[in-house]
Amino acid sequence: MHATLPLLKTSDFPLITRGRLETLQVNLGYRCNQQCLHCHVNANPKRKEMMTAETIAEIIQFIENNDVKILDLTGGAPELNPGFRQLVSSAVNAGVHVMDRCNLTILLESGNEDLADFLAQHNVEIHASLPCYLEENVDGQRGKGVYQKSIQAVRHLNKLGYGMPGSDLKLNFVYNPTGPYLPPSQQQLEADYKRELKERYDISFNQLFTITNMPIMRFGSQLVSKNGFDEYMSLLKSAYQESNVSTVMCRSLLSISWQGYLYDCDFNQMLGMPTMLGMRPKTHIRDITATQLTGLPISVADHCYGCTAGQGSSCGGALN
Repeated sequence: MHATLPLLKTSDFPLITRGRLETLQVNLGYRCNQQCLHCHVNANPKRKEMMTAETIAEIIQFIENNDVKILDLTGGAPELNPGFRQLVSSAVNAGVHVMDRCNLTILLESGNEDLADFLAQHNVEIHASLPCYLEENVDGQRGKGVYQKSIQAVRHLNKLGYGMPGSDLKLNFVYNPTGPYLPPSQQQLEADYKRELKERYDISFNQLFTITNMPIMRFGSQLVSKNGFDEYMSLLKSAYQESNVSTVMCRSLLSISWQGYLYDCDFNQMLGMPTMLGMRPKTHIRDITATQLTGLPISVADHCYGCTAGQGSSCGGALN
Protein backbone atom coordinates (compact mmCIF):
# COMPACT_ATOMS: atom_id res chain seq x y z
CA MET A 1 0.00 0.00 0.00
CA HIS A 2 1.26 3.48 -0.89
CA ALA A 3 1.87 5.81 2.08
CA THR A 4 0.18 9.17 1.47
CA LEU A 5 1.32 11.19 4.53
CA PRO A 6 4.55 12.31 2.76
CA LEU A 7 2.34 13.72 0.00
CA LEU A 8 0.11 15.56 2.47
CA LYS A 9 2.42 16.82 5.20
CA THR A 10 3.68 19.99 3.47
CA SER A 11 0.48 22.00 3.67
CA ASP A 12 -0.84 25.55 3.60
CA PHE A 13 -4.05 24.59 5.41
CA PRO A 14 -4.92 27.32 7.96
CA LEU A 15 -4.24 26.96 11.69
CA ILE A 16 -7.26 25.89 13.74
CA THR A 17 -7.64 25.35 17.48
CA ARG A 18 -9.79 23.22 19.72
CA GLY A 19 -12.98 24.40 21.35
CA ARG A 20 -14.86 22.63 24.12
CA LEU A 21 -14.86 18.83 23.91
CA GLU A 22 -18.32 17.42 23.23
CA THR A 23 -17.81 14.16 21.30
CA LEU A 24 -15.49 11.31 22.19
CA GLN A 25 -14.97 9.13 19.11
CA VAL A 26 -13.53 5.73 19.99
CA ASN A 27 -12.06 3.26 17.51
CA LEU A 28 -12.61 -0.18 19.05
CA GLY A 29 -10.45 -2.03 16.54
CA TYR A 30 -9.74 -2.61 12.86
CA ARG A 31 -11.39 -6.01 12.49
CA CYS A 32 -14.44 -5.91 10.23
CA ASN A 33 -16.68 -8.40 8.47
CA GLN A 34 -16.38 -6.30 5.28
CA GLN A 35 -13.50 -4.97 3.18
CA CYS A 36 -14.57 -1.77 1.42
CA LEU A 37 -12.62 -0.04 -1.34
CA HIS A 38 -12.95 3.43 0.22
CA CYS A 39 -12.12 2.36 3.81
CA HIS A 40 -9.76 4.91 5.35
CA VAL A 41 -8.74 2.54 8.18
CA ASN A 42 -7.98 -0.41 5.90
CA ALA A 43 -10.30 -2.62 7.97
CA ASN A 44 -10.94 -6.24 7.01
CA PRO A 45 -11.81 -9.62 8.59
CA LYS A 46 -8.13 -10.54 9.09
CA ARG A 47 -7.11 -7.50 11.17
CA LYS A 48 -6.14 -8.37 14.75
CA GLU A 49 -5.97 -4.90 16.36
CA MET A 50 -8.62 -4.64 19.09
CA MET A 51 -9.07 -2.34 22.08
CA THR A 52 -8.47 -4.22 25.34
CA ALA A 53 -10.80 -4.44 28.33
CA GLU A 54 -8.31 -2.34 30.32
CA THR A 55 -8.41 0.51 27.80
CA ILE A 56 -12.20 0.32 27.59
CA ALA A 57 -12.29 0.73 31.39
CA GLU A 58 -10.10 3.84 31.01
CA ILE A 59 -12.49 5.20 28.37
CA ILE A 60 -15.40 4.68 30.78
CA GLN A 61 -13.45 6.45 33.54
CA PHE A 62 -12.80 9.42 31.24
CA ILE A 63 -16.49 9.62 30.32
CA GLU A 64 -17.55 9.58 33.96
CA ASN A 65 -14.98 12.24 34.97
CA ASN A 66 -15.51 14.66 32.07
CA ASP A 67 -18.56 16.34 30.61
CA VAL A 68 -18.75 14.25 27.44
CA LYS A 69 -22.02 14.68 25.57
CA ILE A 70 -21.67 12.06 22.82
CA LEU A 71 -19.83 8.75 22.53
CA ASP A 72 -19.19 7.90 18.87
CA LEU A 73 -18.16 4.26 18.37
CA THR A 74 -16.31 3.23 15.24
CA GLY A 75 -13.89 0.63 13.87
CA GLY A 76 -13.65 -1.65 11.77
CA ALA A 77 -16.93 -2.99 12.95
CA PRO A 78 -17.00 -1.70 16.55
CA GLU A 79 -19.58 -4.33 17.51
CA LEU A 80 -16.95 -7.08 17.05
CA ASN A 81 -15.08 -5.89 20.14
CA PRO A 82 -16.08 -8.07 23.13
CA GLY A 83 -16.34 -4.94 25.30
CA PHE A 84 -18.72 -3.10 22.96
CA ARG A 85 -21.86 -3.73 24.98
CA GLN A 86 -20.23 -2.90 28.31
CA LEU A 87 -18.99 0.41 26.92
CA VAL A 88 -22.42 1.27 25.52
CA SER A 89 -24.21 0.39 28.77
CA SER A 90 -21.73 2.34 30.92
CA ALA A 91 -21.96 5.44 28.73
CA VAL A 92 -25.77 5.37 28.70
CA ASN A 93 -25.81 4.98 32.48
CA ALA A 94 -23.58 8.07 32.69
CA GLY A 95 -26.13 10.07 30.66
CA VAL A 96 -24.10 10.10 27.45
CA HIS A 97 -25.73 9.78 24.03
CA VAL A 98 -24.19 6.86 22.09
CA MET A 99 -23.73 6.61 18.33
CA ASP A 100 -22.77 3.37 16.57
CA ARG A 101 -21.12 3.51 13.14
CA CYS A 102 -22.67 0.29 11.90
CA ASN A 103 -22.09 -1.40 8.53
CA LEU A 104 -25.54 -3.06 8.82
CA THR A 105 -24.43 -6.55 7.77
CA ILE A 106 -22.81 -7.04 11.18
CA LEU A 107 -26.36 -7.29 12.57
CA LEU A 108 -26.82 -10.53 10.59
CA GLU A 109 -23.59 -12.21 11.69
CA SER A 110 -23.79 -15.35 13.83
CA GLY A 111 -23.82 -14.45 17.51
CA ASN A 112 -25.30 -11.01 16.87
CA GLU A 113 -28.91 -12.07 16.57
CA ASP A 114 -29.89 -9.85 19.53
CA LEU A 115 -27.56 -6.94 18.71
CA ALA A 116 -30.23 -4.75 17.08
CA ASP A 117 -32.48 -5.26 20.11
CA PHE A 118 -29.60 -4.27 22.42
CA LEU A 119 -29.01 -1.07 20.45
CA ALA A 120 -32.72 -0.22 20.57
CA GLN A 121 -32.96 -0.89 24.32
CA HIS A 122 -30.13 1.60 24.93
CA ASN A 123 -31.47 4.16 22.44
CA VAL A 124 -28.22 4.01 20.45
CA GLU A 125 -28.24 6.24 17.38
CA ILE A 126 -27.17 4.24 14.33
CA HIS A 127 -25.07 5.76 11.54
CA ALA A 128 -25.28 3.05 8.92
CA SER A 129 -23.02 2.80 5.89
CA LEU A 130 -25.01 2.64 2.65
CA PRO A 131 -22.95 4.30 -0.10
CA CYS A 132 -25.74 4.19 -2.67
CA TYR A 133 -29.38 3.19 -3.09
CA LEU A 134 -28.41 1.11 -6.15
CA GLU A 135 -27.36 -2.51 -5.63
CA GLU A 136 -24.59 -2.59 -8.23
CA ASN A 137 -22.86 0.46 -6.77
CA VAL A 138 -22.94 -0.82 -3.19
CA ASP A 139 -21.73 -4.32 -4.11
CA GLY A 140 -19.01 -2.82 -6.30
CA GLN A 141 -17.65 -0.81 -3.37
CA ARG A 142 -18.37 -3.16 -0.45
CA GLY A 143 -18.52 -6.69 -1.87
CA LYS A 144 -21.01 -8.98 -3.58
CA GLY A 145 -24.24 -9.51 -1.66
CA VAL A 146 -23.66 -6.64 0.81
CA TYR A 147 -26.54 -4.56 -0.56
CA GLN A 148 -29.27 -7.16 -0.06
CA LYS A 149 -27.95 -8.02 3.42
CA SER A 150 -27.98 -4.32 4.26
CA ILE A 151 -31.60 -4.02 3.14
CA GLN A 152 -32.51 -7.04 5.27
CA ALA A 153 -30.84 -5.44 8.30
CA VAL A 154 -32.64 -2.12 7.75
CA ARG A 155 -35.99 -3.86 7.57
CA HIS A 156 -35.30 -5.44 10.95
CA LEU A 157 -34.28 -2.06 12.39
CA ASN A 158 -37.47 -0.49 11.03
CA LYS A 159 -39.53 -3.17 12.80
CA LEU A 160 -37.84 -2.17 16.05
CA GLY A 161 -38.80 1.47 15.40
CA TYR A 162 -35.51 2.72 13.99
CA GLY A 163 -35.99 5.45 11.40
CA MET A 164 -39.78 5.40 11.73
CA PRO A 165 -41.97 8.51 12.08
CA GLY A 166 -42.62 9.38 15.73
CA SER A 167 -39.87 7.10 17.05
CA ASP A 168 -36.93 8.27 19.17
CA LEU A 169 -34.71 5.58 17.60
CA LYS A 170 -32.55 7.34 15.03
CA LEU A 171 -31.29 5.57 11.91
CA ASN A 172 -29.06 7.66 9.64
CA PHE A 173 -27.35 6.54 6.45
CA VAL A 174 -23.83 7.50 5.43
CA TYR A 175 -22.88 8.08 1.79
CA ASN A 176 -19.36 8.00 0.39
CA PRO A 177 -18.68 8.73 -3.30
CA THR A 178 -17.71 5.65 -5.29
CA GLY A 179 -14.84 7.49 -6.97
CA PRO A 180 -12.50 10.53 -6.80
CA TYR A 181 -15.13 13.26 -6.76
CA LEU A 182 -17.01 15.34 -4.19
CA PRO A 183 -20.37 14.22 -2.76
CA PRO A 184 -23.45 15.79 -4.36
CA SER A 185 -25.86 18.01 -2.43
CA GLN A 186 -26.67 16.23 0.83
CA GLN A 187 -30.22 17.58 0.88
CA GLN A 188 -31.01 16.46 -2.68
CA LEU A 189 -29.33 13.08 -2.27
CA GLU A 190 -31.25 12.43 0.94
CA ALA A 191 -34.51 13.06 -0.92
CA ASP A 192 -33.40 10.63 -3.66
CA TYR A 193 -32.48 7.96 -1.09
CA LYS A 194 -35.79 8.29 0.74
CA ARG A 195 -37.82 8.10 -2.47
CA GLU A 196 -35.92 5.18 -4.03
CA LEU A 197 -35.63 3.05 -0.88
CA LYS A 198 -39.28 3.61 0.00
CA GLU A 199 -40.45 2.69 -3.49
CA ARG A 200 -38.12 -0.31 -3.88
CA TYR A 201 -38.14 -1.82 -0.39
CA ASP A 202 -40.60 0.17 1.78
CA ILE A 203 -37.86 1.10 4.24
CA SER A 204 -37.39 4.35 6.16
CA PHE A 205 -34.56 6.29 7.79
CA ASN A 206 -34.05 9.70 9.40
CA GLN A 207 -31.15 11.50 7.69
CA LEU A 208 -28.46 10.97 5.07
CA PHE A 209 -24.91 12.16 5.79
CA THR A 210 -22.49 12.70 2.90
CA ILE A 211 -18.78 12.24 3.64
CA THR A 212 -15.91 13.08 1.30
CA ASN A 213 -13.43 10.29 0.60
CA MET A 214 -10.09 11.13 2.21
CA PRO A 215 -6.85 10.70 0.19
CA ILE A 216 -5.38 8.36 2.80
CA MET A 217 -4.97 4.61 3.42
CA ARG A 218 -6.78 2.33 0.93
CA PHE A 219 -8.48 5.08 -1.10
CA GLY A 220 -5.37 7.25 -1.14
CA SER A 221 -3.23 4.31 -2.22
CA GLN A 222 -5.59 3.62 -5.12
CA LEU A 223 -5.31 7.25 -6.21
CA VAL A 224 -1.51 6.97 -6.23
CA SER A 225 -1.61 3.67 -8.15
CA LYS A 226 -3.85 5.21 -10.80
CA ASN A 227 -1.83 8.45 -10.97
CA GLY A 228 -4.89 10.36 -9.76
CA PHE A 229 -3.64 11.63 -6.40
CA ASP A 230 -2.57 15.11 -7.53
CA GLU A 231 -5.75 15.60 -9.54
CA TYR A 232 -7.92 14.66 -6.56
CA MET A 233 -6.00 17.00 -4.26
CA SER A 234 -6.44 19.80 -6.79
CA LEU A 235 -10.18 19.12 -6.74
CA LEU A 236 -10.32 19.35 -2.94
CA LYS A 237 -8.25 22.54 -2.81
CA SER A 238 -10.17 24.25 -5.60
CA ALA A 239 -13.43 23.59 -3.73
CA TYR A 240 -12.13 24.95 -0.39
CA GLN A 241 -14.70 26.99 1.54
CA GLU A 242 -13.28 29.17 4.32
CA SER A 243 -16.65 29.23 6.09
CA ASN A 244 -16.35 25.48 6.78
CA VAL A 245 -13.23 25.90 8.92
CA SER A 246 -15.14 27.17 11.96
CA THR A 247 -17.41 24.09 12.06
CA VAL A 248 -15.06 21.19 11.29
CA MET A 249 -15.62 18.26 13.64
CA CYS A 250 -12.11 18.29 15.14
CA ARG A 251 -12.85 21.50 17.05
CA SER A 252 -15.24 19.65 19.39
CA LEU A 253 -14.31 15.97 18.84
CA LEU A 254 -11.49 13.83 20.21
CA SER A 255 -10.56 10.60 18.42
CA ILE A 256 -9.21 7.69 20.49
CA SER A 257 -7.22 4.88 18.88
CA TRP A 258 -7.74 1.22 19.73
CA GLN A 259 -4.65 1.56 21.96
CA GLY A 260 -6.13 4.52 23.83
CA TYR A 261 -4.08 7.37 22.30
CA LEU A 262 -5.44 10.81 21.40
CA TYR A 263 -5.91 12.19 17.89
CA ASP A 264 -7.78 15.21 16.57
CA CYS A 265 -9.83 13.10 14.18
CA ASP A 266 -10.10 9.58 12.81
CA PHE A 267 -8.23 10.60 9.66
CA ASN A 268 -5.27 11.96 11.64
CA GLN A 269 -5.29 8.73 13.61
CA MET A 270 -4.85 6.69 10.44
CA LEU A 271 -2.02 8.98 9.32
CA GLY A 272 -0.24 8.74 12.68
CA MET A 273 -0.66 12.46 13.49
CA PRO A 274 -1.41 12.62 17.24
CA THR A 275 -3.04 15.48 19.15
CA MET A 276 -0.43 18.13 19.95
CA LEU A 277 -0.03 18.32 23.73
CA GLY A 278 3.25 19.95 24.73
CA MET A 279 6.31 17.92 23.76
CA ARG A 280 4.72 14.50 24.17
CA PRO A 281 4.93 12.29 21.06
CA LYS A 282 1.58 10.71 22.02
CA THR A 283 -0.90 11.18 24.88
CA HIS A 284 -3.05 8.42 26.41
CA ILE A 285 -6.69 8.87 27.45
CA ARG A 286 -5.79 8.04 31.08
CA ASP A 287 -3.37 11.00 31.24
CA ILE A 288 -5.66 13.84 30.18
CA THR A 289 -8.79 15.78 31.14
CA ALA A 290 -11.14 17.51 28.74
CA THR A 291 -10.31 20.99 30.02
CA GLN A 292 -6.62 20.51 29.13
CA LEU A 293 -7.56 20.19 25.46
CA THR A 294 -9.39 23.49 25.00
CA GLY A 295 -7.40 25.96 22.91
CA LEU A 296 -4.82 23.45 21.69
CA PRO A 297 -3.74 23.72 18.03
CA ILE A 298 -5.07 20.94 15.80
CA SER A 299 -2.66 18.86 13.71
CA VAL A 300 -3.36 19.65 10.07
CA ALA A 301 -2.14 18.50 6.65
CA ASP A 302 -3.45 18.65 3.10
CA HIS A 303 -6.09 15.95 3.70
CA CYS A 304 -7.92 18.56 5.84
CA TYR A 305 -9.07 20.12 2.57
CA GLY A 306 -11.38 17.10 2.30
CA CYS A 307 -13.41 18.37 5.27
CA THR A 308 -13.63 21.95 3.98
CA ALA A 309 -14.27 21.35 0.27
CA GLY A 310 -17.65 22.24 -1.20
CA GLN A 311 -20.50 21.76 1.27
CA GLY A 312 -17.98 20.50 3.82
CA SER A 313 -17.65 17.06 5.34
CA SER A 314 -17.60 15.61 8.84
CA CYS A 315 -18.67 12.46 10.66
CA GLY A 316 -22.03 14.20 10.94
CA GLY A 317 -22.28 14.88 7.22
CA ALA A 318 -22.17 18.17 5.33
CA LEU A 319 -21.22 21.35 7.20
CA ASN A 320 -23.41 23.72 5.20
